[in-house]
Amino acid sequence: MSAASCLLTEDQFLCSICLHVFTDPVTIPCGHNFCKACITEHWNVNFPSQCPNCNKRFSTRPELKVNTFICEMAAHSSEQQAAKPGEVPCDVCTGTRLKALKSCLVCLVSYCETHLEPHLTRPGLKRHQLIDPVENLEDRMCTKHDKLLELFCKTDQMCVCALCTVLDHKNHDVVPLKEEYERKKAELKKTDVEIQQMIQKRRLKIQEIKHSVELSEEDGNEEIAGGVQVFTALKESVERSQAELIHTIKEKQRKTKKQAEGFIKELEQEICELKKRSTEVEQLSLSEDHLHLLQRSRTLKAAPPTKNWTGVRVSPPSYEGTVVRAVNQLEETLSNQMKKLLEIELKRVQQSAVDVTLDPDTAHPNLILTNDGKQGKTGDVKKNLPTNPERFDTSVNVLAKQSFSSGRFYFEVQVKGKTEWALGVVRESINRKGSITPTPQKGFWTIRLRNENQYSARDDPPVRLSLRSGPQKVGVFVDYEEGLVSFHDVDAAALIYSFTGCCFTEKLYPFFNPGLNAGGKNSAPLIISPVNDLE
Repeated sequence: MSAASCLLTEDQFLCSICLHVFTDPVTIPCGHNFCKACITEHWNVNFPSQCPNCNKRFSTRPELKVNTFICEMAAHSSEQQAAKPGEVPCDVCTGTRLKALKSCLVCLVSYCETHLEPHLTRPGLKRHQLIDPVENLEDRMCTKHDKLLELFCKTDQMCVCALCTVLDHKNHDVVPLKEEYERKKAELKKTDVEIQQMIQKRRLKIQEIKHSVELSEEDGNEEIAGGVQVFTALKESVERSQAELIHTIKEKQRKTKKQAEGFIKELEQEICELKKRSTEVEQLSLSEDHLHLLQRSRTLKAAPPTKNWTGVRVSPPSYEGTVVRAVNQLEETLSNQMKKLLEIELKRVQQSAVDVTLDPDTAHPNLILTNDGKQGKTGDVKKNLPTNPERFDTSVNVLAKQSFSSGRFYFEVQVKGKTEWALGVVRESINRKGSITPTPQKGFWTIRLRNENQYSARDDPPVRLSLRSGPQKVGVFVDYEEGLVSFHDVDAAALIYSFTGCCFTEKLYPFFNPGLNAGGKNSAPLIISPVNDLE
């Protein structure tokens, strides 16, 4: 009860006629209080008018006066404890229904604090079973026997009353409702723990995915920055080579033009002198005075010295090879730039290096493996080994112990001194018995060397590889999600070959074939080497 309602006794707070909290409380002359509607109805039925409590009679019906104090207290109490949406209301209250504090499983009624008082004080009501307030109390009663559902039949998985266990659920596994409640509560708690674990796993997965996106953004931005830098350098190199080419040609043109202008100037000077002499000769030849002509011809100026221009020529400069030389120079620059890019790419894939060891359970009986699983070569003696399903029985193949079904991985193998070998990755379900077709369609992504210098990618059809020099150490890189398998010449930092657009759905295993011994000619082993990042 609220602090305000505690100031009143129960008799003062309840209407003695309806036994409910006052509604529109009024006072009559004797000093007793009633609900306005209750006393009015009482006097309408009973005559003469008298007080229901003290039986004091009134000659005329008294005027009803509002008891403002009790009205305010009752209103205050109702306001403080009125049932809110979702709360169980008192079933006894009229008008404003207060919040129920308890429900009685015997009366099947929910009570507020005031109306609960009899169950707490009267001996007969004290024996009733009270629970936290619930709605629809009738649902707690057996509809067939009108008894309280206080047992649980585990056989039929339903709540039953005591009579049900005798009549309808005889010999069934029946336990008290509380026992099943505790068991189910523990089960729900366990379920909730499992759900919370599932939620946590998914939150962690969200964080993992977000982190992957962040890494993708970072890697992509770095790649863009690197690409922009490279292509900017290439563009500048092309523009520089173009400018140098134009400058070279223009310089040749300038020199040719300058030479021609010198010759023309010299020729024009000679023409000028010759024209002067021509004028003198012409004037003298027109003279009809014999003596004058003969005398003047002796004093005629000698012909000015002239150059023999017969062999003089201005030959256009040769531009042959100028563009070719410029392109060759540019190609060399591009080649150097490409080498730097390949070094960066190799360093990047080397960051996905994994530890790989050879699996003797898959090795062909002719293969000889070291104890640490890092080297393998082919011997001439076939060992007597179990023919387990994992072992190759025809080709001298061996797989790694390690498998990969996601992400990226990289390993390096030394092939120095060998005339035959094959390397790559294969899927788990490949054929290991009898004749093998090592193509991507059959689950093989490999490259090979035959006859010392014949390199090929074992695609369908095979791809002949033209390499400047044979690799001494081969790096194998796989991006599972991207569907990429690439092979690298580690020492030359060069890309040998790439399988792209692959679709991986199984575990992938590193694959090794050291080739036949060939009478000792190919006796060098394949060696799985530790990966050292390029500086």
